[in-house]
Amino acid sequence: MSKLNLTQEEENELLLILERYLPDIQMEIANTDSKEFRRELKEREVFMNDLIARLKR
Repeated sequence: MSKLNLTQEEENELLLILERYLPDIQMEIANTDSKEFRRELKEREVFMNDLIARLKR
C-alpha cells in the first residue's frame, strides 16, 4: 500500500472537504430506498468518519 504525504495545508483542506460532505452523505442514507445503496453509503460514512478522526490527530 502506498502512502500519501500531505502538507499541513493539504490536510486541513481535505478535512474541510470531508466534514462538509459528511452531512450530505447522511441525508442520502436517510433518503435512499435501496438497501444495497444504503449499505454502501453507510460503509463510506464509516470510512469518512475514520479518516476525519485520523486527520484531527
